[in-house]
Amino acid sequence: MRPAFGGALGTDTGIQMNRSIYKSIHELKGFSIKGCPAMPAPSRVLMCPPDHFDVLDVKNPYMAGHVGGVDRKLAREQWERVREAFQAAGKPVSLIPPVSGLEDMVFCANQTFVGTTPKGERVCLLGAMRHPSRRREVAAFDAWFREEGYRVVSLKDKDVSFEGAGDAVWHPGKRLIWGGHGFRSQPKAYEDVARVFEAPVILLKLVHERFYHLDTCFCPLTSEAVLIYPSAFDSESLELILKMFPIVLTASETDAAARMACNAAVVDAKRAILHPGSSAARHMAALGLEVVEVDTSEFLKSGGSVYCMKMMLY
Repeated sequence: MRPAFGGALGTDTGIQMNRSIYKSIHELKGFSIKGCPAMPAPSRVLMCPPDHFDVLDVKNPYMAGHVGGVDRKLAREQWERVREAFQAAGKPVSLIPPVSGLEDMVFCANQTFVGTTPKGERVCLLGAMRHPSRRREVAAFDAWFREEGYRVVSLKDKDVSFEGAGDAVWHPGKRLIWGGHGFRSQPKAYEDVARVFEAPVILLKLVHERFYHLDTCFCPLTSEAVLIYPSAFDSESLELILKMFPIVLTASETDAAARMACNAAVVDAKRAILHPGSSAARHMAALGLEVVEVDTSEFLKSGGSVYCMKMMLY
């Protein structure tokens, strides 16, 4: 695709530009975040109760040593605190019924990627999960989003993997998508992402196995500020991040891996909800964000924290 951006959305040229995919800073000539159209803020949150949550096998490095080690009672209490934090932030929480045998369904950022088109149509792009045990989760989300009135679409190529909002992240307030690849999602998936949402995509390659999803190492805080774990990216991806964000905060390895600081959920660029104890929380507060710390230690055993446990809805 031609790496350019601009033009009226109503023209063929403008639509083509708005679907561009960027892989390096050399392709960004003429592109700016300020030039991206505005994107409406999410109105509510989708969560899945942790009725069946457990660690049954090792799909990522965080799960090692935790098989069968989830405290179900504590997990429920922590999940309730996360839900309360979103509600207190002014985002009503809708629930998708948990399905028996789908222990990872509580991490409802991965099965889909949702947003709006330039005309305001609500769209849900279904994920294509890499692990067979997680592929079975997608049907439940397909049905839920159809019932909610979303236009639901699938990837054109059934052999391409894509793990939803775990790897695809909207830029705060802008029609721009950041797309992670390297472990779970494949670059080709973003051709469909850009086409379906009529939004440009900036690709970021992940190179560290502990940071297998973009949401584990990349957390946009405001339109101009982002929190990252630099070692998770290749050099070209770091250049893209530094080029596009005036403010780049870095998380330590301990904060990023042990506390999953970059897996915070930021609401309307005003409030950050994250696991306690991270020094990154001070940086967030210094930017003017209200910081809400919520213990997610049971979910960290499976490689997820606040961001993983929700899907923003429009």
